[in-house]
Amino acid sequence: LSYRLRRELIDCTCRQVAGRVPVLVGITDTAYAESVDLAEKAKEAGAQAAVVSSPYYFAAAQTELLDYLEHLVAELPLPVFLYNAPAYTRHSFEPDTVRRAAQIPNVIGLKDSSCNMKYFHSLQTVLSDREDFTLLVGPEELMAEAVLLGGHGGMCGGANIYPQLYVDLYKAARAGNLEEVHRLQKTVMEISTTVYQIGRHDSSYLKGLKCAVSLMGICGDFMAEPFARFGSAERERVRQHLLAAGLLVPSHC
Repeated sequence: LSYRLRRELIDCTCRQVAGRVPVLVGITDTAYAESVDLAEKAKEAGAQAAVVSSPYYFAAAQTELLDYLEHLVAELPLPVFLYNAPAYTRHSFEPDTVRRAAQIPNVIGLKDSSCNMKYFHSLQTVLSDREDFTLLVGPEELMAEAVLLGGHGGMCGGANIYPQLYVDLYKAARAGNLEEVHRLQKTVMEISTTVYQIGRHDSSYLKGLKCAVSLMGICGDFMAEPFARFGSAERERVRQHLLAAGLLVPSHC
């Protein structure tokens, strides 16, 4: 997204949320100054925290990542969540790096999208004395497992189309209600293995999600280049899956 559009998105989101829930704004950029500017914009708009992954493209050493965070966080006007997304950045914040970063004032949590539960549990171990540090998972398929084993929650893409499902699953996991967790997890996996698996490329998840929210009348399915929306055949498959899941009624079709 262009910087202009990012700023419009921050304004629109904070205005619509109107303080009802915390808003976290991703500020990751290859340019240090742009990250600072986005954080300042987020603060001005009313966001509660910034989300920072490692700058992507060239690989950096763990010591360099820690130095980068120490310098960056000191300039930011908001608390910071780290974002571990090695598939997209070519970096992973190693557990000891996270432990040391958690000692930086205003670093308050981490979202892990590595899909590696061994890594997530390693974070829990090295941060066992930090009850104030929030650990979240990105992949919604792993959210219940993470919460059952002591994690604090997740940032679930599927919540864009079925928010109640993921709230209920989180609550069931927090309560240790395994029967309810198993029941709800089946629906999570049905969405994961249908709506997200249409198409042949890594972008299928994003295209499926955008197509689903457009079918539900939430927003359009236009995507920034180089990505293209699904064609009519794929769109029909998404529609059928949403109907089967009870997320659409025929009048929306």
